[in-house]
Amino acid sequence: MDNLTHSLVGALLGQAGLKKKTGLAMPALVIGANLPDVDAACFFWLEGQEHLGFRRGITHGPPAMVLLPLILAGLLWGYDRWQAKRGKRPEGRLPVNFKWLFLLSFIGCLTHPALDWLNVYGIRLLEPFSSQWFYGDTLFIIDVWLWALMGVAVWFSLRREKRGGDWVKPARIAIAASLAYIGLNGAITSNLYRGLIVETENSPFIVSPIPFAFWDREIVINLESTDRYAWGSTHPTWPKPDDSEIEVCNLTQAMSNIGDDSEVEAFLFWSRAPFAERAEDGSVLLRDARFYDPLARDRFTVALPDVKCEELPVE
Repeated sequence: MDNLTHSLVGALLGQAGLKKKTGLAMPALVIGANLPDVDAACFFWLEGQEHLGFRRGITHGPPAMVLLPLILAGLLWGYDRWQAKRGKRPEGRLPVNFKWLFLLSFIGCLTHPALDWLNVYGIRLLEPFSSQWFYGDTLFIIDVWLWALMGVAVWFSLRREKRGGDWVKPARIAIAASLAYIGLNGAITSNLYRGLIVETENSPFIVSPIPFAFWDREIVINLESTDRYAWGSTHPTWPKPDDSEIEVCNLTQAMSNIGDDSEVEAFLFWSRAPFAERAEDGSVLLRDARFYDPLARDRFTVALPDVKCEELPVE
């Protein structure tokens, strides 16, 4: 999920009462909820689509869920001591308890992979013990309804706290409502999957949430287990690629014509629905059917200018 959602989750947990456990509890929860995304630093040394093979992996796995909270708790504890020595520690701050700092940082970090698992992008939950990708197919990566629900709840809770009212209850209600909303989306996806298993005659398919209309889904079907895909939607106006107009290349043949290429390797490691499309010059473009947007086709794409597109074999 996006970092605003992660931050709001951390803030809600704090307003639900956890911030009363120790000084600097809110930074521990909010920063902890975002901390696994420290892997975004890979953009400084990786090029093109190489980041696809690195992100949502090692910093989202079990060892990181212990080490990252420990580092964060240590930094916050040290910051509190540093402020105290300089005489700049806020008088109203609660005493800092390292055990609680670690536990809250740990809780914040745990919420991150739990949320990331909910979309079609995927996450390697067991890294480094296993590089298997897991997909929840439940929420779009940016969910404005969660933003609204959690954002209003955080604002209302802080407002009540400032006025001396019961500020814990609104946050707890919002957490329950958010979980119910996620559960509803999970049920929508699950029901659609069960129906499509029969309709597609067991052809591989992906059900992908779409933005704004959380009750609708985009459907990507792997046609007859080939490199061809078809797109559909339960939303009447959602833009869908015309699969009949996409010139599909032989993906296996294209891969056999390239040597070691770190960008291609990373893309194929990440891709859940890879296919090859003919570029305007007759070369090959690697794409993923999950993110084939007719309005923004350059996303998640690897160009192979030295590889010629060969048609799929006729079955």
